[in-house]
Amino acid sequence: MYDSIAALVRQEGWRAEGDAARVHYEGGDDRFAVEYYAEVDAVLYWTVPNGLGASDATDSPDTTSTTDAPNSTDARAETAHPVPRASVPDPLRKRIRRDLSAANVDPSVEKRDI
Repeated sequence: MYDSIAALVRQEGWRAEGDAARVHYEGGDDRFAVEYYAEVDAVLYWTVPNGLGASDATDSPDTTSTTDAPNSTDARAETAHPVPRASVPDPLRKRIRRDLSAANVDPSVEKRDI
């Protein structure tokens, strides 16, 4: 396990998943999964639909759909999918940068475009 992953899982809510660490955030109507990938030093944000339970959402964010129209709004609403940083609330982004810093990961990786 990467040292950065081991350090992140000591932060509140984080858990290790192979070469990545993940944390979940719920606030108001927003639900996000946040993943840090140690090998490439990158952070990804996923929106988690309200219909998915926390255990469903944590297994594997997936952009595939179980409906016949995978690009429809309804299909996207049923699955987790990556979201641009601009749509992520600032308090969450700040929290992620604090957690990264506490784990001795350069917090600027949170701002990197993927």
